[in-house]
Amino acid sequence: MAVIEEIAKVSFERVGSHSHIKGLGLDENGKAKFIADGMVGQIKAREAAGIAVKLIKRGKLAGKGILLVGPTGSGKTAIAIGIAKELGEDVPFVQISGSEIYSAEIKKTEFLKQALRRAIGVRISEERKVYEGKVEKIEIRRTRHPFNPYVEIPESVILTLRTKDDEKTIRAGREIAYQLLDLGIEEGDVIQIDAESGRISKIGTTKEEEGIFLKKKVEMPSGPVLKIKEFTYTVTLHDLDVVNARAGGIFTLIFGGGLEITDEVRERVDETVKGWVEEGKAVLVPGVLFIDECHMLDIEAFSFLARAMESELAPILILATNRGKTKIRGTDIEAPHGIPIDMLDRLLIINTEPYKKDEIREIVKIRAREEGIDISDEAIEYLAELGEKTSLRYAVQLLAPSSIIAQGQKVKKEHIMKAQGYFADIKRSISYVEKLEGMLR
Repeated sequence: MAVIEEIAKVSFERVGSHSHIKGLGLDENGKAKFIADGMVGQIKAREAAGIAVKLIKRGKLAGKGILLVGPTGSGKTAIAIGIAKELGEDVPFVQISGSEIYSAEIKKTEFLKQALRRAIGVRISEERKVYEGKVEKIEIRRTRHPFNPYVEIPESVILTLRTKDDEKTIRAGREIAYQLLDLGIEEGDVIQIDAESGRISKIGTTKEEEGIFLKKKVEMPSGPVLKIKEFTYTVTLHDLDVVNARAGGIFTLIFGGGLEITDEVRERVDETVKGWVEEGKAVLVPGVLFIDECHMLDIEAFSFLARAMESELAPILILATNRGKTKIRGTDIEAPHGIPIDMLDRLLIINTEPYKKDEIREIVKIRAREEGIDISDEAIEYLAELGEKTSLRYAVQLLAPSSIIAQGQKVKKEHIMKAQGYFADIKRSISYVEKLEGMLR
């Protein structure tokens, strides 16, 4: 159980490749704004994704899925995350790579079953003792990873919550620190923390926000920070599977090994959840399962996914690939995108295009802001040109090393050029190796 401890009165950094994505950036008519919700460009693809969201909400995409096709670094993952955000703040988003199912210690179909059930949420509301308030101060303490001393991980957090009538400072452990990071909680946000389980729910923000990172505006809560209140949280079907499997997993406890989740356990969970829904205790929240590099899936995996899409409890399936016509893995059959035709017939295909210079410039600005890097206009312009010549990812990747080279000062063009000298792009790397190979001939 998560430990929460009140203490006497006495900005963390979160960086993820797509932590800035808040939605698809569409107006009320479904038209894409050039810059909105952390999205830049890809107007046609975003508008198509917006139509797909409307179909999902109206129940018109049952038994079907979405396929995102475009070159590497063209925003396929960002659009998938944007779709999930448009469906709701607590909608589960599960991202896997097509190659992951072969490296897992469990069977392919079991891996996919777990991924599908992680992408289906159950929203539960009940009376709980909660800490609720505006985040006045947040201090995450870090420690070295026990297995990798070069990586720092959250160890604990000291959090000050305030309402109109009360203020409390609490100390909590690693589990809550991780949740705060995952949810992107910042000072000014209004949150609820279950005092017993430590589960966190983000309500909104009290700040007047401008620009592209907009959150739901809410009033500061009143009354005491610690109170009895209806607490709404979302768990996944897989979470419930694990709890039920532990209850009966005596052989796993004795002999070790992975936790076995049988079909009987899943059927029992499904029946329980259906009962909760019928009684009004819970609401099902179908989420998004995003499979990148879907051309790495084999015929068996595609067959399983096609069958799973037609089941009663199924998430929204989004696939992504950068391949054209290629062989279906495990066969000699060539097919568009390496996907069987019967599966392709079930998918809405959305194409993404390479980013242009103006779009790269804005993305670099967003990433610099998200990573807390002070950068000059000249350096941004240079990265935009570099991204157009090489790739968006290479341009964005140079931000962090450039800030190290700048030693905490404003990043300038010369810092970018120095980082560019240290770290090669793909074309330069290939040219270097080919030159060495030529010397050996």
